[in-house]
Amino acid sequence: MPEEEERGILPPSKPLETAYDMASAVSSMVPWLGGPVSLVLSGISLGLKMERVGQVLTDVDARVRELESEAAKEYVQTTDFQELLERTLRQVAQERSEDKRKVYAAFLAGDIKSPCAPYDEKLRVLRILEELQADHIKTLSAMMQEPEGMRGFSGSIAQTLSRRLPDIPSERIADLDAQLRDLQLVSHGGLNTMMTANGAEQLFNYITPLGKRFIAYIHEAGQ
Repeated sequence: MPEEEERGILPPSKPLETAYDMASAVSSMVPWLGGPVSLVLSGISLGLKMERVGQVLTDVDARVRELESEAAKEYVQTTDFQELLERTLRQVAQERSEDKRKVYAAFLAGDIKSPCAPYDEKLRVLRILEELQADHIKTLSAMMQEPEGMRGFSGSIAQTLSRRLPDIPSERIADLDAQLRDLQLVSHGGLNTMMTANGAEQLFNYITPLGKRFIAYIHEAGQ
């Protein structure tokens, strides 16, 4: 019998189709996390995509399993966390992108590890996350990369992003950037505005304070 089944944690490849199956799966999670999860799951419609929810919960479990923080254990028992968990899992159930579901797992794990932010701020981050596509998150990650060094005497944000995102067409990058600006996650004078080569490399300067807070919540997704 595989190690995951011995522990009672179903691997992502095994469907979790009913609330009963899910309750059985979470019973083997970290005890202080399994209780709130079971409470939330009892209110989720059976019509939602339980396998997606199961994958994310297994991911969260792996991220916080070794956590020994008493503050975190107390926090997951609060109404704030249980309501945030319910909202997040409902979005997860509708999310088709596996990459984006990993970001939801990182969001929940990050909230458990550092629960000090105001509840309304977390809801704002969650609403933004619902609107974003996986490519938006790739674009933000590209903007957070360290400068690669001077390339000539001048450059533009568009040139840097095209180099860091070689698999995304330039037209698509422009569309993603416009949407990120609409969400107030990035701010700049224009993708094609020419500037010094050094300025064109330091794209993290164009991420807004809200964007940086958003990234702080989801930074574990790639780990």
